[in-house]
Amino acid sequence: MPLVRLDISHVRNLSSVRFEPSPQVNVIVGKNGSGKTSILEAIHLLSFGRSFRSHKHKTYIQHENEACIVFAQLHQTQGSPIRVGLQRHRDGQIDVRIQGQRAQSVIELAERLPVQLINPDAFRLLEGSPSIRRQFIDWGTFHYDKDFIQAWRGWQKALKQRNTLLRRGKISLSLLAAFDQELIRLGEHVNQSRKAYVEKLTPHFVKVLSLLTTELSVSLQFFQGWDAQKNLQMAVEAGRERDIELGYTHTGPQRADLRVKTATGDALDTLSRGQQKLVVSALKIAQGQLLIDMGRPLVFLVDDLPAELDANHRQKLCQLLESLNSQIFITSVEPDTTDFTWADTTDVRQFSMNNGELSLLSKGLQES
Repeated sequence: MPLVRLDISHVRNLSSVRFEPSPQVNVIVGKNGSGKTSILEAIHLLSFGRSFRSHKHKTYIQHENEACIVFAQLHQTQGSPIRVGLQRHRDGQIDVRIQGQRAQSVIELAERLPVQLINPDAFRLLEGSPSIRRQFIDWGTFHYDKDFIQAWRGWQKALKQRNTLLRRGKISLSLLAAFDQELIRLGEHVNQSRKAYVEKLTPHFVKVLSLLTTELSVSLQFFQGWDAQKNLQMAVEAGRERDIELGYTHTGPQRADLRVKTATGDALDTLSRGQQKLVVSALKIAQGQLLIDMGRPLVFLVDDLPAELDANHRQKLCQLLESLNSQIFITSVEPDTTDFTWADTTDVRQFSMNNGELSLLSKGLQES
């Protein structure tokens, strides 16, 4: 659901910002430190309940304020916009509201406001730990498979309980075997859902990457976290004695990974920074496209677009995003780096950010 109105209070240097974005393309230009990335951070916060810039919530709550607030109205095809809001307190408490009613969790926001982020830190998807790639897979699987989140939560709980038991030491194999039944059942569900999602994502990724560049051939390989020739029950049974020795569960879906390969090796080792950004952008766009094909519109956040990309690839990236008919927010330091040729029918709104103040520069369809 695209944003039709956004209100931000006390997020970093944004004391009070209210604006009505375009349902299609929004370009925000401003100097470093002006607050333009904080706009994207606030939208991300409203979707995920967390920032993409810091894991510490106190860093984005404006100094001397006890909480930050992000409120939005989301467009519906029929009926009035949906009102959603999130308040994050310094003590860590999160208050989520939908249509004025308290929501049970941030997941309810994620379902209504899917957000895809492309920013300079996107390289972490290739160079970071497997946990970052698992998060990427799980975000897509969550939106693709409605039963995934329940199985994932149950499996996480069973895994935590098993590891607590293992840390106590001197436990019998029979006791552990009885305890493992739920872990295996839910873990297999999580694994099969992830595997099915990656299989669905892969052809979208290959197509998107070919539209961004014809110079790269990249494949995706899903690693489930244990020997592919075994099911999870066999892997857990074979590893019980070692788990007791180590004091934690060493095999299972918690070790899953997405391996991104070229013909000569890992993408991280064989591609330039610019090529890596194209691959990561293709992964993010393909993930968004798959969601759109399911009838689920989403919001793309593109922070610091020029980083690592030349003008030609920036244009291709934006044209591809534009073709998805999604809402896009783009930030840049220099206005000329976002001076693209948009379609005549595209509603492009350009904003200027200066010391936490947002102003509209131009609004409307592009002139032919």
